[in-house]
Amino acid sequence: MATEPRRKSERIRAQSSSQEDEARLSQVRAAITKNASFFSDVDDEVDHVGARQPTDVPEFTIGTLRKAIPAHCFERSLLRSFAYLGADLLLIALLFAFSTRIDTLAPMLTRVFPALPTGPVKAAMWAVYWFFQGAVATGVWVIAHECGHQAFSKYQSVNDGIGLVLHSLLLVPYYSWKFSHARHHSNTGSVAKDEVFVPAIREDKDGAARPFEQFGPLRLVKLIGALTLGWPAYLMFNVKSRPYNERWVNHFDPWSPIFSKRQRVEILVSDAALALVMYVLYMTGEAMGWGWMVKTYIVPYLIVNFWLVMITLLQHTHPHLPHYTDAEWDWLRGALATVDRNYGWLLNTLHHHIGMFSDGRAGVGPL
Repeated sequence: MATEPRRKSERIRAQSSSQEDEARLSQVRAAITKNASFFSDVDDEVDHVGARQPTDVPEFTIGTLRKAIPAHCFERSLLRSFAYLGADLLLIALLFAFSTRIDTLAPMLTRVFPALPTGPVKAAMWAVYWFFQGAVATGVWVIAHECGHQAFSKYQSVNDGIGLVLHSLLLVPYYSWKFSHARHHSNTGSVAKDEVFVPAIREDKDGAARPFEQFGPLRLVKLIGALTLGWPAYLMFNVKSRPYNERWVNHFDPWSPIFSKRQRVEILVSDAALALVMYVLYMTGEAMGWGWMVKTYIVPYLIVNFWLVMITLLQHTHPHLPHYTDAEWDWLRGALATVDRNYGWLLNTLHHHIGMFSDGRAGVGPL
């Protein structure tokens, strides 16, 4: 009999806490809407971007934002993180098993439906495999991204260990990316110090002096190049990053100006992990055949690269999102200069909502 009043009291407290959380969120939403031109409403599935660039100094502070976020959003659960990782790895294993049976499944399907030619059916099955394997592997990339932010668990050794393994399997130098990515979040929106998608600076504001840049076929070629070669170009040559007035800048050289002296050993660890993975991939390709390697690993790998560039590009690029000079930039204004993108329920789920920072979910944030 005594448990019922206790349960009722707990429900009342939970309801009160929820109402307080919603009140704090409403206050911050109102402040952001007033002071910034863009804000994706957590209750609206359609991206909302206003007509004015958010160049004003916000009336709120980072402390105000943190207080508006419910405390449970900052809690890191090792069990929950491993559950997400385990689900992703299980999906990858199931998709791999499906790929090994495509050559037998396609003829079986054409025997049931004689009007279907075997070749196109097999091609369609491979396309399905590539799409889903690339999307799920992008989710694994996102989990490693959270490891780099120390959001996977409370334990740095666990975070860095898991992140190193996952990113290395996707041919990403974990520690190199982790350090440059931290600098990106420290300087988001700065044309002088940001590490990703830094726009070119020019004097002509209307673009009239460069009409060829609006030439459709050229823009298409540039977009395809960015989505296919953009990620390796960034790692190898620091493309679209801040300018470094030094020699060849890349993510594999421990003496690169991107890194400090105390980070050099960890850069070497990343390089060694990548060398090991690439050796295993080479030996596997030799044993299984390079056609098998291309279909099973390389195409999904390229799709991961595609999504990585696409998500990051769209999150930091919009006609109404400014980039600031040193005279204008401050951390909060730069951090607010991002825009949410809705990729639909399926991709949002497989990508762990990496593109929807303001959809009310915890543990995932902008790239």
